Order: sequence, then C-alpha cells, then structure tokens
Amino acid sequence: MSGYLVIGLGRFGKSVARTLYNYNKRVLAIDINEDIVQQMTDGGIVNEAVILDASNEHDLKRIINDDFDTAFVCIGENIQASILVTLALKELKVETVICKAKTRMQGKVLEKIGASSVIYPEEDMGEKIAVKVMLPNITEHFKFSEEYGGFEFKAPEKFIGKNLIELDLRNKYEMNIIGIKKENEDSNFIPKPVTIIEKNDTLLVIINYNKISVLDKLIN
Repeated sequence: MSGYLVIGLGRFGKSVARTLYNYNKRVLAIDINEDIVQQMTDGGIVNEAVILDASNEHDLKRIINDDFDTAFVCIGENIQASILVTLALKELKVETVICKAKTRMQGKVLEKIGASSVIYPEEDMGEKIAVKVMLPNITEHFKFSEEYGGFEFKAPEKFIGKNLIELDLRNKYEMNIIGIKKENEDSNFIPKPVTIIEKNDTLLVIINYNKISVLDKLIN
C-alpha cells in the first residue's frame, strides 16, 4: 500500500495527517519537536510518528523507503527548512512532493527545486487538500457527518447507461447518488431510481468514509 509522509506537524500538518489516517491510509508523521510527535501518537491521530530533522537527507533516508510515494512538506514558517526537505525528498526519489508556502515567492522557489505542487492553506483546507491528492478525480468534497462525506465527480464509464436501480450502490457500497448535474448546467437535480446516468454527468454522492477505497477504485 502506498504511504504518505507528513513533515512538519503544525496545525496544517496535523490536519493533513489526521485526514489521511482517518481514510485508512498509511501515514508517517515527522517533526523535530518531541512534544508534538508525542501528542500525535498519544492522541491516536496517527499510528506512526518520529522525531527527526527532515532537512538532514541522511537521517531521512534511514526511515523512509519505497512504500512512501507522496510527501506533504508542511513547514511553511521556515522556507530554508522547506527547501532542504524538498531537495532531500527529490534525491530520495519520492514521486510527489506537495509543499506548503506562505508567499507566492516562496512557492516559486519550491517549484523550481522540484516541488510537484505548492499550496497556500488555512487550517480548514488541510482535509480538502489531502482528499484531492488521494482522489484526484473528485471535483468537490464536504463532510456530511463524522461517518459520511459528500463527493462530486464525473460519472465513470462503468456507470454510463445504467439507472440507479441497476447500479445498486446503496447495497453494494453504502453509497447514495443524491444529485446529478448535466453538462453545461450549474444546478443539480435529485435523481429518481429509474434515472439513467449519461456521459459527462457529474454525480454528487454520500458515502461512508470506511468505503473510501471502494470509491477510489470506482472513479479511477
């Protein structure tokens, strides 16, 4: 299973790590502050966290392996540390490196040294960004409750030409299509059981977070 590194455990880093972990992803959280790392493990936010200066490539190499193909560099307060960590991750062949930055100038520097993308988040954006990385075909996501989330995405090929009865998503995956948006239209309509999914339809679904891996397979 592909894993995620979260380096820097401030408010944003914690939010990203918590979201990934809640989606049953393997997460390795890293921070130089012992107290913060202890809080992550004691609080059950993640099950793997280490105290480490991630800007030291030698130390970083000791703890990561090919299981980790995506890294979030969440050290927005210290651009020098972000640069060193990003360079180290690229040297270690981590495929996707997503960096937090405070300014556009910082972002440009990080992109030039190899960051796959740069984000300029507030704390409440952590969850949305983590979901977007895990599920790139999702165009919108919102939290419906602690157990269920709402997701918007283009109808996958396997859905096209079938109605809601034939798809039987509720029984198969605990997933309900609650809205359909036609191409070039701004509003959703509530589908009936006999509504047929058409090409280029955008679907709005509610699904149990425990089934998120199923959703990933359905739409990718």
